[in-house]
Amino acid sequence: MADNANLEILSTRSGFNSAVRHIKKTMEIASNANSNLGDIIYEMDDEELTSGRTGLLLRMLLVDKLGYKTASANLSSTVNDLGVLAKEFGKWNGVDLVAAYHHPEMGLLVANPKVAEELTGFGQLRKRELMVVYAGLQGNDTDENCQKAADLAIKLFEGSKVTAPSALTRGKYTVKKVSKPKKAEEEKPAKTKAPAKVKAGKKKVSPSAPAAAKKAPSVVQVKSSGGPAKMTPRYAVVVQNELFHNGNVEAWKRIIASYKAKHTSLEVYIYYENERILDINSLFKWGKVKHGSAIEFAVAGNEIQDVAKLQRYLAQGASHMFEAFLRGPVNSVLKLF
Repeated sequence: MADNANLEILSTRSGFNSAVRHIKKTMEIASNANSNLGDIIYEMDDEELTSGRTGLLLRMLLVDKLGYKTASANLSSTVNDLGVLAKEFGKWNGVDLVAAYHHPEMGLLVANPKVAEELTGFGQLRKRELMVVYAGLQGNDTDENCQKAADLAIKLFEGSKVTAPSALTRGKYTVKKVSKPKKAEEEKPAKTKAPAKVKAGKKKVSPSAPAAAKKAPSVVQVKSSGGPAKMTPRYAVVVQNELFHNGNVEAWKRIIASYKAKHTSLEVYIYYENERILDINSLFKWGKVKHGSAIEFAVAGNEIQDVAKLQRYLAQGASHMFEAFLRGPVNSVLKLF
């Protein structure tokens, strides 16, 4: 019965074809056993490598085939500066490392932690999210140093200061230059400068551009296994109204609805005080979000567009000029984008 359950996916044509594609992809990657798996996945940039498939690859190739040692933890703190970590990991020439981060929105992300370009693609490592580190010798027999490397790497990811022993710094597993296949041109850095006038419903209004708002940086390219291929950094929108009240909430809901109606494959995520807001209505609590508070948002998906415009509209929606977005029938979608 156990064997039948394991083979059940092969009972349908779609399931069989999916299994064949996965096997072919696994064999393709396995043929590069002398390379870092994070580098391979990054360079392939294959959107068919979903979270589930990537998780299977990590288990089968690194653990079962190559005998890599592992360490994991639900991170005890939030980590922002991943470039510093990559610089430290880059000194560990005595061991091969692969990091797998379970991003709450993007799914399973995989990287060679020695390469800053790959590791910073994780964006921000958030408290309580799962991080797994694999350490091995790319086909050679692993030793106790591999387990030590995995354990120390987890401590580094959690913000602890560690000193790598000399056995981890001497070896052949140096950082190699990686390159992602060129696809469509990525979106250029978004500008915060607003045009003279923007449309909100039928009436023209001038947007409110908060001076304290952060400049919208460029879209961050990440290798997401299961989620969108790109996710922007978080953009701050400073509340200019005396209080982010129900009118501001409704304005934001209509702005985001308009954005998603135009860009159906994109998702907008809202954050406040480093917590993801699943229901924008929860921001409307008396005294919670006041003037000067920063609400953050990020956009995820492929072919991300109109981020700067979205930021301008949300800034206006967080000001006393929010009423411009409330005109028209209640269930209608504004044509803002």
